[in-house]
Amino acid sequence: MKNPKAREQSFSIYGPLSLLMLLLIWALLLILGFGLFFFSMGSPFADSIVGSGAGMWTRFGSDLYVSGTTLGTLGLGDVLPRSPLARALVICEAGVGLGLVALVIGYLPVLYQAFSRREVSIALLDARAGSPPTATELLGRHSFEGGDQALEALLAEWERWSAEILESHISYPILCFYRSQHDNQSWLSALVAILDTCALLISVLEERPSRQAQLTFIMARHALIDLGQVFDLRQKKTRLHQAQPDRLPAAEFNHLCGALADANLRLCGDLATAHRLRTIRSLYEPHAIALAAYLRMPLPAWIAQPRKKDQWNLLTRLRSEAEAALDAEPPGKGVASSFLHEDEQSH
Repeated sequence: MKNPKAREQSFSIYGPLSLLMLLLIWALLLILGFGLFFFSMGSPFADSIVGSGAGMWTRFGSDLYVSGTTLGTLGLGDVLPRSPLARALVICEAGVGLGLVALVIGYLPVLYQAFSRREVSIALLDARAGSPPTATELLGRHSFEGGDQALEALLAEWERWSAEILESHISYPILCFYRSQHDNQSWLSALVAILDTCALLISVLEERPSRQAQLTFIMARHALIDLGQVFDLRQKKTRLHQAQPDRLPAAEFNHLCGALADANLRLCGDLATAHRLRTIRSLYEPHAIALAAYLRMPLPAWIAQPRKKDQWNLLTRLRSEAEAALDAEPPGKGVASSFLHEDEQSH
């Protein structure tokens, strides 16, 4: 598909559609399997439509009909088993059919609950790291007074989120194909943005919550690697990583340092900073690139692209103007006191 929007929409229905197809295939295989059991027993049924001299394919069709009605627990009674073994097998298939219905009833809510829990944290990250999320935007929006504590709490939350992703998506790998319902968001880009942030906190920035960054990095990387192993991407990650362009070339690294400095973040001044960041990137980027190529999910950039309509910048500017106006007003002569004075005059 050449149209990116149409391509992404088709990818968004792939996960739910593949789940429904999986359940359908399970049911069809069970019907076929029990039908083959009945056929191997010589089609031991009394069928008013299919006589005793019917051909092989006609008898096999009757067996499939019995298997389908039994698995669905219809119990029409138009075809009756004539041997004790056939009766026992019919009872077993009816029990399997009830188990399949119970499995579907319990399977779908578990999947969608795990999907909803995953998407809540991704949606909350939008206000903290931009859309799509980037490490520089996340760090820049936590450069206020007390931002270290807020950033540490956020990283602790994403450490737990990574552990939940590890458990739920390994148990139900089909969740990896489920797309986010919002544009420019995906669970993979959010996870990689958090890993990028942890990499910067560990190797580039000073006086930031590096301890929590290390814990979150280990858990997030663990989830990334194990999910790649679920899809057997171990052999492909090196080849895909070499084929993809560098996510952070040298010129982009200087731009990154400039963006962090503009956000009033203190950088490590030694010459080995770039080497440390490159080393820590090599621990997770090959796995992230392999998963992104397999799932067709783009990875986030390191620096947010400028946007014409940025709500965060607008809110920040309005708040700065409000603080400047309050600082300029003498005590007791602010906007609230003016409203109070007008209210007193009206009374």
